[in-house]
Amino acid sequence: MADRQSESRIDKALVARALLADDARAFEQLVRRHQGMVRAQLRRLLHGDAARADDLAQETFLLAWRKLPQFRGEARFSTWLYRIAYSCFLQSMRNRQHAAPDTSDNAAATQPSVSGEVALRLDLERAMRGLSSDEQAVLLHVAQLGLSHDEAAYVLSMPLGTVKSHARRGKDKLRTLLADWQDSSMEGHGS
Repeated sequence: MADRQSESRIDKALVARALLADDARAFEQLVRRHQGMVRAQLRRLLHGDAARADDLAQETFLLAWRKLPQFRGEARFSTWLYRIAYSCFLQSMRNRQHAAPDTSDNAAATQPSVSGEVALRLDLERAMRGLSSDEQAVLLHVAQLGLSHDEAAYVLSMPLGTVKSHARRGKDKLRTLLADWQDSSMEGHGS
């Protein structure tokens, strides 16, 4: 918790410098501090499409620079950025007329053999695609990015109760979809 508080104080100081002195270097420091997290969020939302994620990350930071005077500090700066990035993602999905067919299932099926860890990751990604888009978004932000339910509600513009419901339902569905993994891991420890 102390790390989050000190990180938040550093971000607020950089935001103040960027706003009060129109200090582009202060904003560059904010970009350097948060670009990895924003790109990771977008790559996960885009199922690993790094090029599109990088384009959307750039768009996110341009938008953040323009909207910086609107940052009120009610949420952490990183949470505010996640929200902007998620909005950019949603807008790109709306603008995308015809998506290329998803062949990741076929590619995974044709691989001769993969290690258990890689196989679990592939099965988890496949199972995540079996969830509703809202469940996917909530679990990405809560389970993978480590946001609290309150922060995820802010980023996703959803009521807190809805976030909690999507998280619970999504976890339950994943448990069911990945039951074979749980059974096999229990067998390995059972004898």
